[in-house]
Amino acid sequence: MPVAVDFLVFLAGTAVSLGASYLLVTRLERIGERIGLSEALLGVVAALAGDAPEITAAVTALAEHQNKVGAGVVIGSNVFNLAALLGLGAVVAGAIALHRNVVLLGGVVGVWVAAVCLVTVLGLIPVAAGLIGVLAVLVPYIVVLGAGGARLRRFAVTRRWEAWLAVAVSEEEEELSEVIHPRHGRARDIAMAAAALVIVVGASVAMERAATRLGTHFGIPEIVVGGVVLAAVTSLPNSVAAVYLASNALNVTAGLLVPATITGLGPPSAQSNLIAVWYLALTVIALAFAYRDRGVRRASGALVIGAYLVFVGSLLIVAHSVAPSPWVTVVPLVVVAIGSVIGLARRPDRLP
Repeated sequence: MPVAVDFLVFLAGTAVSLGASYLLVTRLERIGERIGLSEALLGVVAALAGDAPEITAAVTALAEHQNKVGAGVVIGSNVFNLAALLGLGAVVAGAIALHRNVVLLGGVVGVWVAAVCLVTVLGLIPVAAGLIGVLAVLVPYIVVLGAGGARLRRFAVTRRWEAWLAVAVSEEEEELSEVIHPRHGRARDIAMAAAALVIVVGASVAMERAATRLGTHFGIPEIVVGGVVLAAVTSLPNSVAAVYLASNALNVTAGLLVPATITGLGPPSAQSNLIAVWYLALTVIALAFAYRDRGVRRASGALVIGAYLVFVGSLLIVAHSVAPSPWVTVVPLVVVAIGSVIGLARRPDRLP
């Protein structure tokens, strides 16, 4: 297929996929409102809908045994989410306020998923074991969110944890109610959501295939196509969902571990390892600042963006190296880690 046609297919697939994804998010939110889902669970539904393009692109790549593209889309989009949605959002808005309990509840899940993703990509555990490890935490987390803060007392847990979970979920619902306030759904919203899902899948498949062909034509490594280009493009609908950690956890589960359990993930590579390491590191850094400051300030947001740019630079170097040195990953990580520790050691700059 001519390069010009591939380029047009990529642009058209991107535009159609993102537009249909927005429609899917809004319609699923309305359906969730109609059936009485809690605000927290509505956020998970919105995150899953916003993840549809990247999940589809990753599954398509893995099904065609383009493992670096598939892993790159999922893990790279999670790194991009932290930089663009939390980092850039804080820089543009001046601050993003978050409750500490919400950061801790979602953070435990987010760090666990990132850590399991890393050891799976490194080949230290089978993909199926990684999937089980993620689901062991993700499923109870979704169940707790679905129960809602006011109904958590029905669970057979200790009173101390019961009270803390109720507060954390209630605070998360309070935060999400400011960005997710759908109208009551109608029957036609179900049909529109189904149609939007079909369009998202079709357009995302076309976009991924066109991007891969363009990458091959121009000599762009697969890991760059997936971990930078497709990761950034397919992450844009998440700005509608506005649920960062839930989105990342669902990405790893549905877009990487489930299909990789069937098709295989392939042997570990320096490129995939680098992305997985940075995913875990940037997750920890972002959560540390968010917990300390009860949100993300402009300065810490800028640091997260800077760390993402360092990650992209490291990935480009590794992707174009025949035998990349481990120091290409280690040195930038150490520099970012030292900068983060210095920033965290300063007087906490709490949000009002």
